[in-house]
Amino acid sequence: MSKLPKPEDLIKDVNLHKMPAQPWMDVKPEFKAGRYLYAVEPQVMEDLGKPHLGKWQPYDEKWPLPEDWKERILKAIRDRMERFRSFKLFMDICVRCGACADKCHYFLGSGDPKNMPVLRAELIRSIIKGEFSFFGKLFGRLAGARPLTEEVIKEWYYYFYQCTECRRCSVFCPYGIDTAEVTIIMREILHELGIALDWAMKPVRFSHFIGNHIGLQPHTIKENIEFLLGDIAEITGLNIEVPINKKGAEVLFVTPSADFFAEPGIYTFMGYVLLFHHIGLDYTISTYASEGGNFGFFNTLELAKKLHGKIYEEAKRLKVKWIIGGECGHMWRVWHQYHNTWFGPFDYLEVPKSPITGTVFDHARDHKAVHICEFTADLIAHGKLNIDPSRNDHLVITFHDSCNTSRGMGIFEEPRFIIKNVCNNFVEMPENTIREKTFCCGSGSGLNADEYMEMRMRGGFPRANAVEFVHKNYGVNTLSCICAIDRAVLPTLMKYWVPGVEVAGVHELVGNALIMEGEKKRTTDLRYRPLKGMEEEV
Repeated sequence: MSKLPKPEDLIKDVNLHKMPAQPWMDVKPEFKAGRYLYAVEPQVMEDLGKPHLGKWQPYDEKWPLPEDWKERILKAIRDRMERFRSFKLFMDICVRCGACADKCHYFLGSGDPKNMPVLRAELIRSIIKGEFSFFGKLFGRLAGARPLTEEVIKEWYYYFYQCTECRRCSVFCPYGIDTAEVTIIMREILHELGIALDWAMKPVRFSHFIGNHIGLQPHTIKENIEFLLGDIAEITGLNIEVPINKKGAEVLFVTPSADFFAEPGIYTFMGYVLLFHHIGLDYTISTYASEGGNFGFFNTLELAKKLHGKIYEEAKRLKVKWIIGGECGHMWRVWHQYHNTWFGPFDYLEVPKSPITGTVFDHARDHKAVHICEFTADLIAHGKLNIDPSRNDHLVITFHDSCNTSRGMGIFEEPRFIIKNVCNNFVEMPENTIREKTFCCGSGSGLNADEYMEMRMRGGFPRANAVEFVHKNYGVNTLSCICAIDRAVLPTLMKYWVPGVEVAGVHELVGNALIMEGEKKRTTDLRYRPLKGMEEEV
């Protein structure tokens, strides 16, 4: 692993206006430490019944491709051109207007032309022309065509794993081309040869066999929750229990497993627990469907479907009525955009109805799952929570719209409504960096591996730049978000680009503000930081 350059040195080589010295087809990817991701271990793929290339790494001069690699790739491309009308359409309608070019965070952070969404899609479009088009074969480069070679496979690996599938480019495309869908399909095609990321596939194996991305066993989850309940007892004086694997509860609560064990997600989990206790919700947590995040989605849609289905198998086993999902990004994009295509409505669950307010969440009629921010915003709107927003007065907060819940699901106002009710100090980042135009964290879609740190810091630079603006001008010290990957990677990004800004889930702020029945005098927040005016009492 290479040493991460200083921030001022990292962006010195970024020149978005410099004309490349060579035509893009002649430029080969250079696998430098910090700029590529490790290849998957063969045992992981074997365990999942998937093909693999054995032991190899991207920097190897000769990749151990199977003898029939070209036939497999062409068959995979042809198959997807026939199955997915959107893919064929995206390959046909792009007019190279460049509206997407400067909208990609990886292009802005690296200056690499192949990270422009228009050119990233050209990496596959040129092969389709070269291998399937008569005019492409006849005129070659003049027609924007090229042959499929081993160097092309390396190029695909390098650049389709520099796309975080955030879909910001699609917001600005006049034709609505969704580069994220192109990336998803291209990763699937690479999987046909067994080419995959180590960090993206190990969580799939753990989730498939154990139930969560890090491989936490049921007793470990239970022990971690008990540890967090001990902190809640010390801070609030309340002894709260969390029901685990309880049959017949009204609600199954599914959250990203990082909320059980990793900062700052654990504070978000503590907020959930306080909220559910405060309203007396009849719920349960499962140690078997213990992962809201869907790591299959970073690899193939087949794997995503399998992992998504596990949640519903557990809901059926535990005989719950409906589901509440925690703060996660890709978990909700899968639920909102793919569930009905894969499964349609589940008849053994009920349409979600809040037992506290009576609100029927009719938009969840098919998949029977409600986002925790929708649920909490409804509680606040009906005056069901006893809240003291001054308990967050030591924080000046801005909000990062997580890509999948914002562009992929349309959740813009609910988290802001919650924050404005539980906090007194809220500042928006510049308008062209939030809501549907939000910048990505730079580490999504399975790219949040340590060996990729330089590219992560480059990709996250546009987001950090907007945070720095409100930090310097308005004293913002907390970046809130509703995504587990954001909570995992934004602390590192902030420490690198904007020291002095911490990261928090929205429900951590809710937990700070809730006035719990029977609580002792609160002097600290959930992180044991003194509340404003309580510094002398801690």
